[in-house]
Amino acid sequence: MDLSTKPIILDPTGARAHDEDRRLREHGQAVRVDILGVTAWSVTDPVLLKELLTSPSVSKDARAHWPEFADAVQRWPLALWVAVENMFTAYGADHRRLRRMVAPAFSHRRVTALRASIDTVVTDILDRLDALPPGETVDLREHLAYPLPIAVISRLMGVPAERQESFRRVVDGVFDTTLTAEQSEANTKALYAALHQLIADKRTEPGDDMTSLLITSRDEDEEGGLTEDELRDTLLLMISAGYETTVNVIDQAITQLLTHPEQLALLRSGEVDWADAVEETLRLEPAVRHLPLRFAVTDIKLADGQTIAQGEAILASYAAANRHPDWHGESADAFDVTRTVKEHLAFGHGVHFCLGAPLARLEVGTALSLLFERFPQMELGVPAGELQPFGSLLSNGHRTLPVRLRPESA
Repeated sequence: MDLSTKPIILDPTGARAHDEDRRLREHGQAVRVDILGVTAWSVTDPVLLKELLTSPSVSKDARAHWPEFADAVQRWPLALWVAVENMFTAYGADHRRLRRMVAPAFSHRRVTALRASIDTVVTDILDRLDALPPGETVDLREHLAYPLPIAVISRLMGVPAERQESFRRVVDGVFDTTLTAEQSEANTKALYAALHQLIADKRTEPGDDMTSLLITSRDEDEEGGLTEDELRDTLLLMISAGYETTVNVIDQAITQLLTHPEQLALLRSGEVDWADAVEETLRLEPAVRHLPLRFAVTDIKLADGQTIAQGEAILASYAAANRHPDWHGESADAFDVTRTVKEHLAFGHGVHFCLGAPLARLEVGTALSLLFERFPQMELGVPAGELQPFGSLLSNGHRTLPVRLRPESA
């Protein structure tokens, strides 16, 4: 690692995310960054990033391939991201084993079976919003983007309605990069307590849900099943990834469409499909800006002469890569639902590609089409420049999304 230049310190609040992403790209394929006190290589070049995401020379197993692991789990606010024991941090055969056990939850059959339920949840939410008087401002992040994915993932995983709000609070804390190490540790303890309670309850009264199925696999398959820690952390992954990321995409898609009326007109006219709006939002404003962490299993020599040394950490900077001009040209920073090259890295790439991508796409597309059909005069409740970022260098959304569903004159 070239020690002649200091790492770029990433802003934990995400206040000027796009400026920061441009700065990272200006340094070439990869650049050293400081992510809350840990040094890593931020990779923003999409060609190199895809190469690394599929290379056996790169691992997600911090215990096996990161010399700083023992120290990081004691002091790093993002320790949970590298310490969990599930397919997110697994490498090689372990990853294949864990992914194989989770994959049935997101099969085409299961996702298709959820379509009617998703329609019903969105319609019920919109019915409640429709009762608001004209001119009233409502926070659509709180009253649409949050409740939809929480309801869907809770149904899939068997989380009781009375516990959904507590899961939401602790999952939000996982993505909040403004927390201190002590606050993050307290949040992790609360999260694990909630997961242990869910497991205990499902062991006593199993249901037709993935939590119960995974517990059965854990308890009955002594050789190829999950360990108790893998069971707990797999539930953590499925609940958090199935909720937080979808919240952000719904939030960002509504924001983009309300600030680009010419693009919204194309969707309303039928010239393009709502799926195109979903994909362009995922490209332009992916739910997760940076995904920690991966690790070099061997020295990796880059085309620009730099070397990522064995054991060094790698940060997949998806947001910066998605807007790379070498990939999407001079219009890479523009929201364009007619874009012909729709590729992006919002769901990752390679063996760790997000299993929940089809479900997320279905949820966001359904929410957008029904929302804009119900409220054709909807507008932002504040100038776009006043929208505040969530407060994270990982999670890419807003603190609130105030809108007027109907102008007061309506």
